[in-house]
Amino acid sequence: MNNLRIVFAGTPDFAATHLAAVLQSGAHEVVAVYTQPDRPSGRGKKLAASPVKQLAEQHSIAVYQPEHFRDEQDRAALAALKPDVMLVVAYGLLLPQAVLDIPRLGCINVHASLLPRWRGAAPIQRAIEAGDSETGVCIMQMEAGLDTGPVLARAVCAIVAEDTGGSLHDRLAELGAKTLLQALDDLSIGALTPETQNNALATYASKLNKEEAHLDFSRTASELDCQIRAFNPFPVSWCVLPNGERLRVWAAQMEQADKKNLAGTVVSLDVSGLRVACGDGVLLLTELQLPNRNRMTVRELVNGHLLHMQAGDQLA
Repeated sequence: MNNLRIVFAGTPDFAATHLAAVLQSGAHEVVAVYTQPDRPSGRGKKLAASPVKQLAEQHSIAVYQPEHFRDEQDRAALAALKPDVMLVVAYGLLLPQAVLDIPRLGCINVHASLLPRWRGAAPIQRAIEAGDSETGVCIMQMEAGLDTGPVLARAVCAIVAEDTGGSLHDRLAELGAKTLLQALDDLSIGALTPETQNNALATYASKLNKEEAHLDFSRTASELDCQIRAFNPFPVSWCVLPNGERLRVWAAQMEQADKKNLAGTVVSLDVSGLRVACGDGVLLLTELQLPNRNRMTVRELVNGHLLHMQAGDQLA
């Protein structure tokens, strides 16, 4: 195995997990880190460093934060690092061909899906939302197209009925880190065989937004169960109470079909949950968040007399 000079590019926690694994392995040298510029965060809107930047500073690694790579000086700074490979994990910037060509072995990306399925920004959540039974991670050689490059390594992960966007994110981060370390070792000795993607099988994982998290009870209970799990912890599914307030739905489960009520009708409310009729089936809402309150179980809401609903009420 040969030691690689690595430039790491990433921003959120998912990327930080991979950077931590590379640093802990000690097999290769991370000579610099690229991450998104500090952004306003929290109620005070103070500038906050990304998880990747925080980790890099803990290890005294040089950090670069260009807004983009259109300026020649930014590309020159990267070239001056003389990287063997640029490792890209949830960076948040599209890299132009001029950047992809700088590292001796090109740019390698860790993508949280089984490419070509779920190319794009939100592959973890879209896999759950679609009801997929499995997903995984791919180590991909980057090219100019969006997640279109040849796959160098892949690992499969089952999606279980209890998975949320958060739980699957954490599991794939660990799987991705493990798969990446082996791929880097293989890359250093030229032992990876690129696998061309079949573009005819490609699907697109569009970015998440809060409006699409609105629950449409005319859909099936199964579809809504997938949506609620996929959008936990972000952007969190929601519906509208009879009084017009927004109710956030953190957790639910499917129950037997109900043919007596129109979609969106409250079937019952007790400590086990809030039952709502769907286009097909009933959804038992079990963890909710009222406006200006913390998320709570329905049992807590009922015992505290905080959820004022009855059978026949309509949720929008």
